[in-house]
Amino acid sequence: MIIDCHGHYTTAPPALEAWRKRQIAAVGDPSAAPSPDELRIEDDDLRATVEPAQLRMMDERGIDLTVFSPRASFMAHHIGDFAVSAAWASVCNDLVHRVAGLYPDRFAPAAMLPQSPGVDPATCVPELVRAVEELGAVAINLNPDPSGGHWSAPPLTDRSWYPVYEKMAEYDIPAMIHVSTSVNPAFHTTGAHYLNADTTAFMQLVQGDLFKDFPTLRLVIPHGGGAVPYHWGRFRGLAMALGRPELEEHVLGNVYFDTCVYHQPGSDLLYEVIPARNILFASEAIGAVRDVDPCTGHHFDDTRRYAEAAKLSAEDLAAVQEHNARRVYPRLDALLKRQGR
Repeated sequence: MIIDCHGHYTTAPPALEAWRKRQIAAVGDPSAAPSPDELRIEDDDLRATVEPAQLRMMDERGIDLTVFSPRASFMAHHIGDFAVSAAWASVCNDLVHRVAGLYPDRFAPAAMLPQSPGVDPATCVPELVRAVEELGAVAINLNPDPSGGHWSAPPLTDRSWYPVYEKMAEYDIPAMIHVSTSVNPAFHTTGAHYLNADTTAFMQLVQGDLFKDFPTLRLVIPHGGGAVPYHWGRFRGLAMALGRPELEEHVLGNVYFDTCVYHQPGSDLLYEVIPARNILFASEAIGAVRDVDPCTGHHFDDTRRYAEAAKLSAEDLAAVQEHNARRVYPRLDALLKRQGR
């Protein structure tokens, strides 16, 4: 199998965005907020959004299954308060669950959390529980910066995050560390904020001792790890200066990187620097980069081409494209085994 661990519902029906606009307009006046029951999206509407889009691309590129979550830039945890985020997360997670139910052999659901700036992360636990127990989520997305580019949250190693980690450990599910829209004009959302966050999250983990408290916790850093593989020597040197063990011992037992790197030289660097056991295949299609690269004639986000041109051994390529995802996402592995795969 080829498993894409990083997909978002970026093509959701227009009714979802219309509902969200009504919700945002009602911030400050909860009585005017729309109820989830007012969101009317039929199964045929869902089919019409994924069959000519994500499913078509998966078929063209030979991708068997995608771990599918709500649109990252739409999480927008900075908008409103916790009640607003809770309603929005519930609506989005339900929709992804429905898509996975329509195409159970092609999508496995992952969930967003109802994070909100300055609010205790423990408030996210009930939606996490619901997502796993009722919606069958195999993973969650965790935003290290709910403020939207102002970085007012404590680092991921802070004990305020521990209730989320405790529940993750209980359910044996991973989190993808993924920020949302940037409202800071200094940081373009997908070109700067996303990659900054990947790099920042990794450095936070280097500085802390999170995995001593949660030895089974698994975190996936997307977009190839931001600047991490490119500056591996810098991070190794900083770890030494901070009195931390070698990175292989300190973080690589718990931290993984996806392959959302959109050119061959960058992909080759990722595969050369990071051990194959720590790399999970992903494309983030349909995502931030949708065009055809005029230098190659292929879509930038056709990452399978880069993986198969990276001169990996057959064993390492199989690990990247399938076996690592099954190991890092055990609920996904269990789902596939129930399907006979």
